[in-house]
Amino acid sequence: MGEPEPIRVVVVDDHVLFRQGLTALLGAARDTEVVGQAGTGTEAVDVVERVIPDVVLMDVQMPDMNGIDATRRVLARHPDVRVVMLTMLEDDDSLFAAMCAGARGYLLKGADKDEVLRQVRAAAAGEARFGPAIARRLTAFFQRADRQGLSVTPFAELTEREREVLDLVARGMDNTAIATTLVVSSKTVSNHISSVFAKLHVADRAQAIVKAREGGLGRRGLAD
Repeated sequence: MGEPEPIRVVVVDDHVLFRQGLTALLGAARDTEVVGQAGTGTEAVDVVERVIPDVVLMDVQMPDMNGIDATRRVLARHPDVRVVMLTMLEDDDSLFAAMCAGARGYLLKGADKDEVLRQVRAAAAGEARFGPAIARRLTAFFQRADRQGLSVTPFAELTEREREVLDLVARGMDNTAIATTLVVSSKTVSNHISSVFAKLHVADRAQAIVKAREGGLGRRGLAD
């Protein structure tokens, strides 16, 4: 019985030397193969569309389109692709934004070779792995929120305006009514709704309403 097919990886980072280093590291491992590279978020979306990898190592901060937005676009079209975020940042905002975008891992750029390979293998196997340091911070965040009686904002991947639009959609309003309520154009509402659908990975208004109500939006109803 032959060896299993290698894990097909796309490496995305705007620093050429770092990208080349990761490519060499993964190329030296027997069970991983780099099938594409990109230096911007837009390039990443295009490369993934072309090669459909198993795993994407995605830089958070890039020109043109950041890694969080690129991840949303990739997963909207290819939900089976696993994305692991790459970053030098350790701030909670990036971590939670990555999780909300659908990332399966969050890897600091100072991680050693073994940790990089563990992340890639775990992601390919369908596991969500954020590393010991990141896991401790996640645990601390949720414990702190619980002690303080805080709730995590639903649909944190959406902007404040997109959450407003989703709430009104969940109350049963059409685009014209939403535009009147928010004092914006119907075209603006349509753009917001398209963005919401992409970020929430829903195909239509009915699915968006179900998801919104599960998250606590749209509860006031049309009577309000």
